[in-house]
Order: sequence, then C-alpha cells, then structure tokens
Amino acid sequence: MSERQQWERYKKYLCVCEPIGLTLDVSRMGFDDAFLSRMQAPLASAFDAMEALEKGAIANPDEKRRVGHYWLRAPELAPEPGLTRAIQDTVASVRSFAADVHAGRVKPERAARFTQLLVVGIGGSALGPQLVADALGGPQDRMAVHFFDNTDPDGFDRTLGALGERLSETLVLVISKSGGTKETRNGMLEAEAAYKARGLAFGAHAVAVTGEGSELDQVARKGGWLRTFPMWDWVGGRTSVLSAVGLLPAALQGLDIDGLLAGARDTDVLTRSRDALKNPAALLALMWHHAGGGKGAKDMVILPYKDRLLLMSRYLQQLVMESLGKELDLSGKPVMQGIAVYGNKGSTDQHAYVQQLREGVHNFFATFIEVLKDRPAAGMEVEPDITSGDYLLGFLLGTRRALHEKGRESLTLTVRDVSARTVGSLIALYERAVGLYASLVNINAYHQPGVEAGKKAAGAVLALQLKLLAELRRPGAAPRTAEQLAQAVGAPDEVETAFKVLEHLAANPEHGVRREPGASYFEARYRV
Repeated sequence: MSERQQWERYKKYLCVCEPIGLTLDVSRMGFDDAFLSRMQAPLASAFDAMEALEKGAIANPDEKRRVGHYWLRAPELAPEPGLTRAIQDTVASVRSFAADVHAGRVKPERAARFTQLLVVGIGGSALGPQLVADALGGPQDRMAVHFFDNTDPDGFDRTLGALGERLSETLVLVISKSGGTKETRNGMLEAEAAYKARGLAFGAHAVAVTGEGSELDQVARKGGWLRTFPMWDWVGGRTSVLSAVGLLPAALQGLDIDGLLAGARDTDVLTRSRDALKNPAALLALMWHHAGGGKGAKDMVILPYKDRLLLMSRYLQQLVMESLGKELDLSGKPVMQGIAVYGNKGSTDQHAYVQQLREGVHNFFATFIEVLKDRPAAGMEVEPDITSGDYLLGFLLGTRRALHEKGRESLTLTVRDVSARTVGSLIALYERAVGLYASLVNINAYHQPGVEAGKKAAGAVLALQLKLLAELRRPGAAPRTAEQLAQAVGAPDEVETAFKVLEHLAANPEHGVRREPGASYFEARYRV
C-alpha cells in the first residue's frame, strides 16, 4: 500500500470523538470491510448485553451479582433510587472529608495537618489509584501519596523509611471490599505496628474503604478509625477506580475528581453508539478480535508516549487479563480465552523491546497513545524549530512506520492532554471495550475464579508451614531433611513445597529455623 493509499485509509477509518477530545486510528490494522460486515451481528448482541448490564441485569452469573461501575459516573442511571442516593452521598462525603483534611479540621494526633497519604491495597485497590496519582500528580498536590501494594516486608520498610518522621502526619487509607485480602491485611498490620512504635494511636490516622459489615469494617469501628467509606459488591475491584476506592485518594491528593467523573460519563455516552465506526470502544473490541482471531492469539502492547501514562499498561494488565483470561465460556465450554498485555513508555520502548517487535516473533499488535499537548507552557528548542516534544512525536511516528513496514499491526489513540477528564475518559473507554469484547467471545468478564484458586493454594502452603514449624519445635526433634519433614507431617507428596518453605524459613530470623548443609543441596537438614 502506498503512502497515498494509507492516507485515504486513515481518513476512512479514523474515529473522531470531539466531545471527549480523542481520536482512534485503526487504519494500520489489516482488517477489511468484509470483517466489519461479519461482525455486525455479534457486535449488535454485545451492545444488547451491555445495555442490559447498565440497566441492572445480573451480569456475573457465578456470583448472582449486578455490575454497576457505569452508574458511578451517572448515578441517575442506577436501577434503584437507593443506589443513586448512595453513590451521590459517597461522592459528597469524599469531597467533604478531603476538604476537612486539607483545612486541618480532621488532623493527626501530634501534627497540625495531614501532609502524607499512605494507601494500603492490592490489585484494583492499588492499580487504579496509582494510575490516577501518577498521571495527574505534581508539586501542587495537597498531600504526597505513597502505597503499600504488596506483602513484601522490604517494600513496607522502604516506604516507611521514606516517610520517616512524617509518619506522624500521615493518613493511612486501607482499601479492601471483603476485608479478608491478606496482602492488604498484612500492610495494615505493618502500618499499625509502625504507629505503635512511635507511640501513636493508629485509629486516629486511619480511614477504610470497604464493604459494610466486612472484617475491615469491624476492625475500623472497633479501633475508632476516623472514617469508613463504602465499597459495594456490584463494583468489581478492577473497575472500582471511580468509586471511593479511587476518588478518595485522588481528592485527598488534591486532584480534580469532578473532571475524572465527567470524562468517564461523557465517554460512556459516546460509546453507547451502535455505529461501530463512531464508537472507539466498539472499534477497540473489534480490532482486538481481528488481531487475535477472537482467540487472543496476539499480545496487546501498550506504548504511551507520555511519562504520565507509564502506569497505563499495568492498569490495563489487570483490567484486560483478569476480565478476559477465562477457561470456560458462558455455556461452560472450554475456550482458554485471554489477551496478554504488556508495555512501557515511548520513547523508552525503542531502547528496550521494539527491536523484537519489528524483527522478532510476530505475536502482538501495538497500541500507541499520543498526547498532543507537550507541557503546560511553551518549551525550549533543542534544535532550531525543534523541541523535545517534537522529538517525542517523531519517535512515535517513526516507530509506528517501522512496525508497519514489517506488517506489524498497530492502533493509535490520540488525546489532547493528560487532564482529569482525559484520564477518566481513558478508564471508561477501556472498561467498555473489555465488556464488549467479552460478549463477542461469549465469556464472563466480571468474575475471576483463577485468582481465587491462587489464594486457596497460598493458604495451603501456609497451612503446611505451620505443620512443619510444629514438627520442628516438637520436644526432642532431630534435624531432618525436607523429605523427612514432609513425611513426618503427613505430606510426602508436597516435598517440593516443603523444601521451598524450609529454605525461606531458614533465610529469615523470625521463626528460629536453622539450616545445616548436607551431602547435597537437597539433603540439607533443618532444625530450631
């Protein structure tokens, strides 16, 4: 195809969304009009399913739950007046609480104001807030934001070390719908211990976002925490960023939560259109289907040419992969669906993996994210009539061309700037694209049985650890190998897990386990 022909294809298929300041270029995807015709009926069914979901239909049949994240930015669409009021009241409470914190009306035990915010959460309770904080934050922030988003002891220590003496002016926000998420529970306990070590009352510095009556809700009430905010069962973690999960930390940081909600709301309106060529969410879903043959055969590479959107790929990893990575379709048939997502940022990617994208295994399609506005004020020229931002665009267009020359498909998503409205719009765009694609391939996008399986397996590992420790501490117990200990606790088939657990116990001082070298690496003996 000549450059002139490519220009005509670009004009034909460019989706221009002026109300939200966004365009989507799908011209470098190798579909034809016959593909669009074939997908008309499946897409119409996907639109029907989405319409039913927004009206309150049971969209998660496994858990008999509705899926209502679209109501968060348009409460009037909620199917019951009580839900509408709950959403509106929560947003008002978020604004009011943030204002009280900023004004010092809600203040810490031994400081005039809260200046730091420590968010404790994992998965959707961290990835969404992290994306928003990094994309929109700056030196003007009302509070500096930190995260506990894992159960890594060294990660806790690094974050607490960075806070240092400012811990006394740090507000802790713990986010967990059930309150039973162990990573979040562990982060909460580590934070609580740090406050106690400084003679501070943890409850006087803590806020929760959780389900009513959950374990965390009970802990917060018993501990006299400052406030609790709701997390409803009809909002999944990976689509919760525009609930109190994301709005509260954003408001405390001093970000424009009204802009976030408005951007998402306007994008929802636009992406309800049934004209696929004017609906960027539908076009994304169609292009994902085209690229992977409806079977996820190609990975999705996210390349935002903007530092502020670096975390977009991490956010989309969960949104896309947890939603679409399913073994069974809605009829119970094994399908092994999913789309792998990874990414970096431009032009860093050109010094990382673009070499493979252009010349290596052809197992992907790329999504370039272009931001038209370089910086708030006029910038300097690094060469006559050329700025750093001009170079960034040059690298984006150059990389896109280099991939296209090798037959590597790509999408280009262009936005005006990285504002609250834009970030809200991007969140809503991908939420709807994921839902539409799931309908196209007949899977449930709103459950995650694989995640639950991993949690159960982790519980079994910890149960084995307790048995091993009990056996090691038995009076008169002699040093033994992993095989001997696994046999002794009645788990001979779990010897590899026992070996890994024992190695970890011996590497850390808390449990008092010692390792004695043996004749081979696997014949090491363990004792207390």
